[in-house]
Amino acid sequence: MKLLSLETVRLGLNNLRLHKLRSLLTSLGIIFGVGAVICMLSISESTSADELRMIELLGTRNIIINSVKPPQTTQTSEGNTYLVEYGITRGDVAIIEASVPHIEHVVPLKTVAYRAWHGEHQSTLNVVGTTPSFFDVVNVTVARGRPLTSQDLSERTNVCVIGEEVRRELFPFKDPLGELVLAERFPAAVPFSVVGILEQVQTAGAPARGVEERNLNREIMVPFSTAMTQFGEITVRRGAGSREFTKTQYSGLYVTVDGLDRVLHVSKMIERVFEHGHEDLDYEVKVPLARLQLARKKERNKKLTLGFIAGISLLVGGIGIMNIMLATVTERTREIGIRRALGARQRHIAVQFLVETVVLSTTGGVAGVLLGVVGAYLITMFAEWETIVSAWSIVVSFGLSVLVGIFFGMYPAISAAKLDPIEALRYE
Repeated sequence: MKLLSLETVRLGLNNLRLHKLRSLLTSLGIIFGVGAVICMLSISESTSADELRMIELLGTRNIIINSVKPPQTTQTSEGNTYLVEYGITRGDVAIIEASVPHIEHVVPLKTVAYRAWHGEHQSTLNVVGTTPSFFDVVNVTVARGRPLTSQDLSERTNVCVIGEEVRRELFPFKDPLGELVLAERFPAAVPFSVVGILEQVQTAGAPARGVEERNLNREIMVPFSTAMTQFGEITVRRGAGSREFTKTQYSGLYVTVDGLDRVLHVSKMIERVFEHGHEDLDYEVKVPLARLQLARKKERNKKLTLGFIAGISLLVGGIGIMNIMLATVTERTREIGIRRALGARQRHIAVQFLVETVVLSTTGGVAGVLLGVVGAYLITMFAEWETIVSAWSIVVSFGLSVLVGIFFGMYPAISAAKLDPIEALRYE
């Protein structure tokens, strides 16, 4: 019985070798189906990876509040000069610190200038006042030099830490440490000595987006006390033939909660503080943890959708295998009759045809895995994404290809096994 079974398997493999082109064409559906599943899932993970990584960089224990200019802002004008007042106030910060529990840090941000230069080199960027805690809260490190310190804050020193792109634009041919950067201020500029250079901060999608849609590579960080002393609450932005003066006490806040399970609750309390203190919607509250949970849910749904769409290709490939194998049964009717007349049983005939379909689907699955991995690599490389091919997508797609071969091969195999030997021998 064992030798007969091995002989049956050998006959199935020999028949595939005798019809190489037909076998290849039959397995193309499985090859492209498996390749499509792996490629689409890989692209889905690659496109989501940047977004998830950037949200995680924001700090899942952080709550971010930004001052936002509302559509209808009270402004006074004199000639081509405008004064606009809005945003986060000291009163908001005092209430948060006094009444909201479970807070570790409240880190203020104040954008005070939008242009800086060194010698003949100048750049459009953000000069931002903050505290030393900012570097830990936002999870950025200083590559060279030092970060801002509490001594800088207390002594109101004119020092700064610059981003990597600022270093390239303002100091293309020299070491910036110890050099002076001039930050724009109306009517005169303010000098800052460079004491540190940030590591290149990862950005998502485009260079203009980074940590919380801020590109820290294009920012100059100065002590918050120095920013308020040198620039005050009013910031000037020059336009074409006009100047807009913006009065904001804080451009933004980073609030760090002492526990991950309390973040959403604390964010609701902070929102209530601003709802009661602001008539206009001149602020926005962002919760990275909530965004991360939503992004992960969207990623799962996208994977299921893309996997289902790609799985249709596998279904079509299985139908193709069944169609060809049914035609093969008709073509080899006399062969089946001769084997039955020589003593082969129904199970031997069924095993022979089932072996052929399983081999077709298995080899097609292997080729499809290779095609999917290579295709995913080429597409993500062209799009400048990170290539992510998960092991589970390979295992699932290959396993489905084998199951498709067995499922769609059963009917032709059973049909061949049930042929009447006498009628099969008479078949022309």
